Amino acid sequence: MDTFELFNRGKLLLPEKEADFEEIAWSKHPTFEGVELKHIVTARDTDGKFSYHLVRIAPDCRIGNHIHENQLETHEVVKGSGSCVNAGNVLSYEAGTISIMQAGVPHEVTAGSEGLYLFAKFMPALC
Repeated sequence: MDTFELFNRGKLLLPEKEADFEEIAWSKHPTFEGVELKHIVTARDTDGKFSYHLVRIAPDCRIGNHIHENQLETHEVVKGSGSCVNAGNVLSYEAGTISIMQAGVPHEVTAGSEGLYLFAKFMPALC
């Protein structure tokens, strides 16, 4: 089983609760075709301090240019390849890459021919 599937089937362990990620549904991104999200740690779990999300981007699809005015965002590339335009710079994405987008900075992500699988984190929480 690859690393992305291990996270997809993983669990959240907190002193007061345990949550299996398999029980969390994937949701289609409301704007970007071919992008799905699994909200594994939400603002409710962290008093709004941060959130964690698994992101699947289908082959040759993209998360178009956008800005998070209040959140710092990080991407950990778990599987696949592609690119990210971060503050006007094109960054190559491959497994093992970590990228940081400061709040208020435009960015976009494009998956390569085999798709792109990210672990995205937001501080403060996105949702």
